[in-house]
Amino acid sequence: MYILIFFLAHWFLSLFFQTFYLHRYASHKMFSTGKVRERIFHFLTFVCQGSSFLNPRAYALMHREHHAYSDTEKDPHSPHFFRDVFQMMYYTSLNYGQHLRRLKEPEARFKGNLPEWPLIDKWGSTIASRLVFVGLYTWFYIAFATSWWMFLLLPVHYIMGPLHGAIVNWCGHKYGYANFDNGDKSKNSTPFDFLMLGELFQNNHHRSPNKANFGAKWFELDPVYPVMKFMHWVRLIKLRKPIAG
Repeated sequence: MYILIFFLAHWFLSLFFQTFYLHRYASHKMFSTGKVRERIFHFLTFVCQGSSFLNPRAYALMHREHHAYSDTEKDPHSPHFFRDVFQMMYYTSLNYGQHLRRLKEPEARFKGNLPEWPLIDKWGSTIASRLVFVGLYTWFYIAFATSWWMFLLLPVHYIMGPLHGAIVNWCGHKYGYANFDNGDKSKNSTPFDFLMLGELFQNNHHRSPNKANFGAKWFELDPVYPVMKFMHWVRLIKLRKPIAG
């Protein structure tokens, strides 16, 4: 029981901060917030992603490239130029690594409004930091696992962030339906996207990349949007556009 609770908590907390902070804030600035609260969100992203922490600056730059060149040869992770998801994610990791180490000069239009916290960003990307989290996850499983099969879940914890990205980038541009003709191959993989917290509404998102609600039809529920509305109402954040829906 403890293992399943831990697995689900890690899955959804890691995914929440990836979509809320890295995607909707760092990449698109769908909301604004104070510097102290930004640092809190930044720290929580580091803790919840753990061994697979993604640097917000590098993530945002790569994601802005993705929107500008969606499903073209310049897209850092379009599934339509690779034979399988592993090849796509390998290429993605190379692109991400260039931004992380500042080896690639981003286009001027992709710069600006990039949240950075040098202490967390540098430490969180080290092998030492990742090994500390790997050790903690492994210790928890040794302490609480009641069956051998539970250990099959352990590798997922190690690569949680990139795994979420692989699912979204591969499925969200290959499988599902489209509400809009965006000039790319983006899809809404499922009309009820609880598993990926709204991230698989890729067709809707590419239509309106700065819209906080990833759902477009009445039946398309983005689970993160009500949370953002609540945070807006209690003044933890300020949504970029008026609340609708």
